[in-house]
Amino acid sequence: MIFKHFLQISALLLLFFPPASAADVKRPQPEISTGTGSGSTENAYNFMIVTANPHATEAGHNILKKGGSAVDAAIAAQLVLGLVEPQSSGLGGGAFVLHYDAKEKDLTSYDARETAPELSGPFLFQQNGEPMEFFDAVVGGRAVGVPGVPALLKDMHEKHGTLTWMELFDDAIALSDNGFEVSPRLSKMVEEAKERLSKNPEAASFFLPEGVPLKTGQKLRNPDYAETLRDFQFYGSSRFYRGRYSADIIQTVQNVKNNAGLLTAHDFVSYKVKERDPVCGPYRTYIVCSMGEPSSGGLTLLQALGMLERFDLKALGPENPQSWGLIGQASALAFADRNQYMADPDFVNTPGVLLIDPEYLESRSALMSAETPVTEVVYGIPPSWEGPLYETAPDIDKPGTSHISVRDKDGNIVSMTTTIEGAFGSHVMVNGYLLNNQLTDFSFTPFDKDQKLVANMVEGGKRPRSSMAPTIVFNQAGEPVLVIGSAGGSRIIGFVLQRLVSVLDWGMPLDKALAMKHTLARSTTIETENETLAQALKDTGYDTDVKTLNSGLTAIQIKDHTLIGSADPRREGLAKGE
Repeated sequence: MIFKHFLQISALLLLFFPPASAADVKRPQPEISTGTGSGSTENAYNFMIVTANPHATEAGHNILKKGGSAVDAAIAAQLVLGLVEPQSSGLGGGAFVLHYDAKEKDLTSYDARETAPELSGPFLFQQNGEPMEFFDAVVGGRAVGVPGVPALLKDMHEKHGTLTWMELFDDAIALSDNGFEVSPRLSKMVEEAKERLSKNPEAASFFLPEGVPLKTGQKLRNPDYAETLRDFQFYGSSRFYRGRYSADIIQTVQNVKNNAGLLTAHDFVSYKVKERDPVCGPYRTYIVCSMGEPSSGGLTLLQALGMLERFDLKALGPENPQSWGLIGQASALAFADRNQYMADPDFVNTPGVLLIDPEYLESRSALMSAETPVTEVVYGIPPSWEGPLYETAPDIDKPGTSHISVRDKDGNIVSMTTTIEGAFGSHVMVNGYLLNNQLTDFSFTPFDKDQKLVANMVEGGKRPRSSMAPTIVFNQAGEPVLVIGSAGGSRIIGFVLQRLVSVLDWGMPLDKALAMKHTLARSTTIETENETLAQALKDTGYDTDVKTLNSGLTAIQIKDHTLIGSADPRREGLAKGE
């Protein structure tokens, strides 16, 4: 088992890369508020689930109470999320999952990312020789990839489920039939997206009944989704890929006026959920594991942590602008590599784990300084990599996605980030659920200015680069101590990085860490919600941008035999355990 072997190696690595002393870094004085929040937090001893919606948490909790596994609970929660938080995830989307088997001490990752139609190519998102406007590409059929969630749920249950498949659907079907109250968040997002939702008849009928956007507190039923769930419950995922539901998706996508898609029956028949090796790396006295490519989340996160290793962030503390300057520098350097190299490894010769090689990380960290901002970053070249170079491709942020954190009574863990991409995905609805717009995660242009191929260009059957970062942290004994992940587009990486530093370096209580004002970097500009910090960083030469940043963190900390669950106060999440 690769994970067991890695634990032994990582323990040795820690001996060679000790953290720097506090004397290595100066400490300026201004006090920086870390922010407050009121997200759901609960302590338990046997099991815990945290999701971004109370209905989904209750469904997962009910499964855990019946003795279900972490996978069983995650499935039940996902089925409900597709109903009550349809703008973020569902059967029309994809997901990345880390699963920890406590008995075998084995960590597995599942890639259920959507795939591009075989008929698509590098110019999918170009018109008249120019890249399309983002929402022109999103709304309709062009951006829809083959969904991975139905196959993922069935595959995971076959491997890790303990309750029967039929038992996992009860709450989702009951809520679909009987209805639920529209939440303030869903109502607000429908209002913001009403023009785009109005372009698809089924989406308009559901989200804009009689032309009026759904209102907070309104009772909402979804009989079409209930029918889909009953079919899924009885037949499994087969008809999503070889029957009625794939046919319905293909028919709908191919017939969107002015923006048709290219999906065919062959694309669905050939879809597979892929088990991939998780990516793991040492940080302080911990081992941090996350998702590998085609998600860039894990490698970029581990790169940033590896570059921060030599700085004593614990001594600096969260009130010190230098801490945030260093986190920003590490993030900017990691993102330069991310943008240059990371893509679907089945199609592109990416450096992969060579990007977290200790020697390479040491060379990248040497570019950082606690006293002087890094004003320009470029990608590096791992010394043992001999592959071709590709140019960068920009990202466009999307506010969709959700994260599920579960730990069952036997110690098994699921960290699952799930999405239909942007809010409301493609804005096309079929059989009670929305279809993804995942293909817009590809580069809209296949060549750079020098006519070099972009690693993340569109190719038939390829999976677009993601930023999802489902994460599990282990101590030196190989015991899990933290489960975490978030929504938030390419900012997911920064959201998770900030909380890892806050909990592992600064010993911050989990709820306070999740509620902190966000500070992150994807370039030499540090984005933050903290005006005081922004000014302090600006005074020392950093470029800053003060703005509201929308996350969706859920986490479980395992400490002193206690499970501490916490949900991001920026959303409607709930932690519940026993």
